Amino acid sequence: MTKPRIHPLGDTALVCAAAPPATLDCQRRMWALAEHARLMPHVVEVVPGMNNLTIVFDPLAADYEMLAAQLESGWDAVQTIDADSAEIEIPVRYGGADGPDLAALAKHTGLSVDEVVKRHTAAEYIVFFLGFKPGFAYLGGLDPALHMPRRAEPRLDVPAGSVGIGGEQTGIYPAASPGGWQLLGRTELKLFDPARNPPTLMQPGDRVRFTALEVRA
Repeated sequence: MTKPRIHPLGDTALVCAAAPPATLDCQRRMWALAEHARLMPHVVEVVPGMNNLTIVFDPLAADYEMLAAQLESGWDAVQTIDADSAEIEIPVRYGGADGPDLAALAKHTGLSVDEVVKRHTAAEYIVFFLGFKPGFAYLGGLDPALHMPRRAEPRLDVPAGSVGIGGEQTGIYPAASPGGWQLLGRTELKLFDPARNPPTLMQPGDRVRFTALEVRA
């Protein structure tokens, strides 16, 4: 596996980023490297991303060159790991008011609406990381036939639970917010609950499947 690029992010952080495309094998190595980085002295925070890792450090006690060298040696030494994972099923009502972009996605891909839903529910997805909003999981494993660019003009209000596609990924909006992903459907599951432990329904490494409760054109 090609070594990642390591570069500074301001005066108190650095980023370790692998070359695209994003893969599960590389993501597993990033998870392992994150565990390695948490044990490095003077590291304040470790934030795994999509095939990348951000390290926040105390600039009065450490410097970029030292930490970059430790990360580079760690990349060669760590063994890839599977994060502790759960199997999560997401029931979805596809199309209609819950999935206003389903027909557009079918037209873009050249597939029927039923085939789009069949392919979307056939895959097993892996949570690569959480970001954008609390509880928003970036899922790897989308069928390449369903890839579709984000909307040219984002919506100002996407309902909580909306299931969408943005480029090569699918995901679920945990709360109402602006957003530009193509909306296929909606789930009633609560993805983020501050009273729950942990508050997010999905964690990195979890396996996710969508099931169709209803399909409307």
